[in-house]
This record gives sequence, C-alpha cells and structure tokens, in this order.
Amino acid sequence: MKPHLHRTFKLSNDKQFKEKLEDIIGLYLSPPEHAVVFSCDEKSQIQALNRTQSGLPLKKGRCETMTHDYKRNGTTSLFAALNTLTGEVLGTFMNKHRHEEWLKFLRLIEKNTPRWKDIHIICDNYSTHRHEKVKKWLRRRPHIYVHFTPTSASWLHMVERFFRDLTDKCVRRGVFRSVGDLEKAIHEFIDHHKVVLKTKS
Repeated sequence: MKPHLHRTFKLSNDKQFKEKLEDIIGLYLSPPEHAVVFSCDEKSQIQALNRTQSGLPLKKGRCETMTHDYKRNGTTSLFAALNTLTGEVLGTFMNKHRHEEWLKFLRLIEKNTPRWKDIHIICDNYSTHRHEKVKKWLRRRPHIYVHFTPTSASWLHMVERFFRDLTDKCVRRGVFRSVGDLEKAIHEFIDHHKVVLKTKS
C-alpha cells in the first residue's frame, strides 16, 4: 500500500457523450475516403524560460539538475493540426488565441490541404471554436466538417498526446533566452517528428 499516492479523475457530463465518442473514434479508425482528418488545438502561453544558473548534466549515480528559479522571457501560443492518419503536424505560432487567430489557423489548414479533399476537424469546446464568425466562415465551406469532443474528454483528443511529448521532450528541459529561441526549438521538434514518422514508414 502507498497511502501517500493518489490519482484524480473527472467524468464527462456531456449529454451527447456516446454519440460524440463514437463519431470521433470512427474518424480515427475509419476515416472517410477523399478526406483528411485533423485533430486540432492550441497550446497557449508556452513560456520561454531561462534558468538563472546552468544545470549539471546527467551522469552515473546522479540525475540531471537545474535551478528551481528562472527568468521569464515571454510567451507564445502554438496552433497545431495533427493528421490522424499520418501523424504529421501542421503548426504555427500566434501571440493570442482568440477567434481571429483560430480563423487564421483554419485558413492555413485549408490552404495546405488538396482542394479535392474534404477536411474533418476534431477540436474541443473552447468558446473561440464556436464563435459566430467561425460558424459563418464554415457555412461558406461545406467541404469542412467540425467534430467537437465531449466535455472533460481531452484524453480522446489525439493532438493532446503530441502536446505532451512536446512538453516532455522539448519545452520542460529547454533553456530559452527569447521567444524566438523557444519557437525555433518547437519548429525543430515538429520537423524531427515528421522525419521520425517517415523513417518508421
């Protein structure tokens, strides 16, 4: 027994949980023909942190060390679209994450997808994704379909797995003297992610 350990959980109270779950799992397992399925989200307020002193590297008998204090050098927001079939990521940076930025991102997705293919976008229930101007833009594009995840069900969102890897392998241990350094490191991580996928295939 380890009484000092505990785990948290949260159950979704979405009344359409089953229908949304089946819809999204269906897109993952059996994507429509002549279509691309993207799992999309924003990773907002990523901090460019620089430690006040250099850390000590990993060596036999000692883990890597870093100071607990740091200097903040600004933030950025990453908008990412994960192709659920290939695993490739389309990403861009923006200073804010309002509906205006979400619309810019949707236009980027549309621009980078062959015109003869439909686009299925999986996203969460963040208010900017449901803004009236976003709905109006989508109504003029019948080839773009939006699928919302159930509330409190981020585990169903594939792009969240990519964000976790990004945090663990790139951001958390990084030393960034500026937002530019941070964005460059994230770009390199995304490019490496694509290379690894091509190597595996």
